[in-house]
Amino acid sequence: MTQSSQASRQRYWRSVLQHDVPASLVVFLVAVPLSMGIAVASGAPIAAGLVAAVVGGVVAGALGGSVVQVSGPAAGLSLVVAELVHTYGWRATCMITLLAGLLQLLLGAFRVAKAALGVSPAVVHGMLAGVGVVIALSQLHIVLGGKPQTSALGNILELPSQIVNNHSHAVMVGILTIGVLVVWARVPRLRMVPAPLAALVIAAMTAAVLGWDLTRVDLSGGFSSLESPLLPQGDWHAIAGAVLLVALLAGVESLLTCVASNRQHDGPRADLDRELAAQGVANVVSGALGGLPVSGVVVRTTTNVRAGARSRWSTVLHGLWVLLFTAAFAWMIALIPLEALAALLLFIGVQMVNLGHARNLRGHREMPIYFVTMTGVVVIGLAEGVALGLGLAALLALRRLAWISVVVRQAGDRWRLVVTGSLTFLGVPRLTESLAAIPPGTAVELDLNLDFMDHAAFETLHAWRLEHERGGGTIDIDEMHGEWYAAAVSGARMLPARTPPKHERFWLPWAYRRRVVDSARQSDGLCAYDEMCETGPGHGPDDEQATPDLLEGTREFHRRTAPLVRPLLHRMARKQTPSHLFITCADSRVVPNIITASGPGDLFTVRNIGNLVPRASNTPPDDSVSAAVEYALKVLEVQTITVCGHSGCGAMSALLGEAPDLPALRNWLRHGRQSLARFVAFPEEDADAGPLDRLCRVNVIQQLDNLESHPLVENLVRAGKLELTGLYFDIAAARVHVLDRERFSAVPELRRG
Repeated sequence: MTQSSQASRQRYWRSVLQHDVPASLVVFLVAVPLSMGIAVASGAPIAAGLVAAVVGGVVAGALGGSVVQVSGPAAGLSLVVAELVHTYGWRATCMITLLAGLLQLLLGAFRVAKAALGVSPAVVHGMLAGVGVVIALSQLHIVLGGKPQTSALGNILELPSQIVNNHSHAVMVGILTIGVLVVWARVPRLRMVPAPLAALVIAAMTAAVLGWDLTRVDLSGGFSSLESPLLPQGDWHAIAGAVLLVALLAGVESLLTCVASNRQHDGPRADLDRELAAQGVANVVSGALGGLPVSGVVVRTTTNVRAGARSRWSTVLHGLWVLLFTAAFAWMIALIPLEALAALLLFIGVQMVNLGHARNLRGHREMPIYFVTMTGVVVIGLAEGVALGLGLAALLALRRLAWISVVVRQAGDRWRLVVTGSLTFLGVPRLTESLAAIPPGTAVELDLNLDFMDHAAFETLHAWRLEHERGGGTIDIDEMHGEWYAAAVSGARMLPARTPPKHERFWLPWAYRRRVVDSARQSDGLCAYDEMCETGPGHGPDDEQATPDLLEGTREFHRRTAPLVRPLLHRMARKQTPSHLFITCADSRVVPNIITASGPGDLFTVRNIGNLVPRASNTPPDDSVSAAVEYALKVLEVQTITVCGHSGCGAMSALLGEAPDLPALRNWLRHGRQSLARFVAFPEEDADAGPLDRLCRVNVIQQLDNLESHPLVENLVRAGKLELTGLYFDIAAARVHVLDRERFSAVPELRRG
C-alpha cells in the first residue's frame, strides 16, 4: 500500500469516527420509537418494526445507491400492511413482503428506477397526506381510551362518542406525549435529544410514578417471538396485486426520498437502480425474518444528513444500534405505554398532511390531484385513492397538451388573430367560432405560436384562409414558433412533436423578417430563409412592405419579447452588475450580445468609430472613453476589458486611404495614428490577410496598449485584478478570433459528436 493511499484511508476512518458514528446514534434514537409506532399502526408485532429498522439500516444501507438515505418501516405503507394483516394474517403478509422484494430486485436489475420518477409528486404527496389522516383518526381513538373503527369514516362518526365518554388515563398520557412533542421542537437547547424519544421516555416515567392504568408494549421474547413467513391463501390475482402494490409503493417512496437526499448533501450522487435493487434485497430479508416492509424514509434521512453523516456507515451503524438495544434492553421497551405510541403516531399522521407541499403544487395547478388522491385514500382506500390521483393527473396532462388559446382583436381597420398552444381537432370548434367573428374582406394578421398542429386544424384554418382571400380580404401569417402551417402548405411531413424554429427572429435584420406566403401567392409555396439570405433585402417581391421601421420593431418587442424578459429586467432594474467592459466599433453589423451570447446586464458597452481608446497622454484629452473606463472599474468593478475589432472596418480603411471630408471624423481618427504606425512598422504581421484586415487586427492590439496608458488600468492589471482581452470579428465568416500581443488564434468551436 502506498503512503498516499494509507493516508487517504486514515482520513476516511477519521471522518467516519468524527461524523458518521455520532450521526448514527442520533438516527438510532429517532428510529426506535418510530419503528415501534409504525408496527402498532400496521397491526403487526412490535418486534416486526424493529426488525425492519435493523434490516433497512444494515442491508439497504450497505447495498443502496445513496450514501445518506436511511431505510426502515414507513408510515406510508402502514395502511397497506394493516389491510394485508387483516386479510391474510401476519405470516402471509411477511411472504408478500418477501415477494415484493424479489420484484423490486428484478426491476432494479432491468434498470427501470427512473420510470418511477414519472409518477406525479402531487399523487405521492396526496397519498402520504391521506395515509396521515387515516393514521391520525385511528390512533386518536386509542389516545381517547377507545378502539379504532374499521374505516376512516367510521372513526369520524364514532369520534363524538369517544370524546364524551372516555376520560381515562389514556387521554392524560396521550395529551402529555403530544405536548412534549410540540414543545420539544420549539426549544433549541432540547433538540440534541430527538423529540419522539423524549416524549416516550417522559410519558413512561410519568405513568410509572403516578401509577396510571395503561396498556404496555409487549416485547416478550424479543426477536425470537417472530415467526417465519407463510404462503398466503386465497385468490392469486388479489395476492399478486398486493405484491405489486407493496413493491411499487415502497419503491416509489424510496426513490423519491433518494432524489430528495441528493439536494441535502454534497457527497456522491445517488444511483437509483442500485437503490431500488438494494430495497428489494432488504425486503426479501425483512420478510424472511418476519419484519415489516422496508423503504427509504424522509424523516430519518433528513435527520441523518442534519446530524452530519458523510458516508453509508451512519446508516449501517444505526441498524446495529437498534439490534443491540433490542437484544439487550427489551425490558425497557416494555415500560412504554401503547397509548403513548398511539399519541406519537397521531402526531406523525398530522405532520404527514404537509401544507407546504400543497402550496408548492398550487403554482403548477396540481392542487386538485393532491386533494383527490388524499380524499380517495381516506374515503375509499389506498390503492383506489392512488388510482384516482393518477387518472386525474393523466387527464390534466392531456388537457394541458391539448390546450389552445385563440384571441381575436380589432385594431382600426385591421384584425389580429393570435393562436397559441397545441392546435388539434379538440380546438377546432373554438378556432371556428373565433374565425367566424372576423368580417369578410378585412385585413387580418394571423399569429401562430404553435407547438403542434394536426391535419384537422390545418384543414379548418387553410379553408378559412382561402375563402377569406376570395372575398377580397388579406391575411399575413406569422409563425413565431415552429412553422407548422407553412410546412403543411408545402406538403412537408408533419412530425408529431415540437419542431425547432428555423431561426431565432430577434437577431434577424428587419429586411429579412418576411411573412409566410402560400403557393397561391408564390410559386414554391414558401419564402425560405435560405433564399432570403441569397437575395438579401431589396431583391424580392413586396420588399417595400417587408422592412418595418423602428417603431414597428419596438411594437414587436412589446408584443413578443417584453413578456419574456420583463421578470429578468424587473429584478435588475435598480442595479447593474456587468462583469465586462466591452469596447467595440459602431459598425451596425457588429452586435456584441450576439457574438458573445450574452444578455441584459452582462456587458457594459462602449461603441465608437474604429473601437478606439485615446491614450491618457493625448492633448487635448478625450474623456468620452476614459469616463466609461473609470466608471466601469471604480463603480461597476468589472473584471475584464475587451476591445473588439472587425473585418472591413471603415475607420481603418480611412486611415489607409484618404479620410472623407468630415472634419469631426478626421479629428477623431487621429487616435488611430498609433495603430497605423504599428502596422507600417510590422508589415508582414498576419501576412495571409489583406492590408485592411491586418490593420483592423493591429488596431485591436494597439488599443489594448492604449488602455494600459491609463494609470488606473495599469495598476489593476499589474495587481492581477483586471484582464485585458482583444477580439476580432470576421463578419463574412461569422467567426470570432482572440488576439493578443504575440499571436492570433480562433475561438475553438464546440463540435458535436
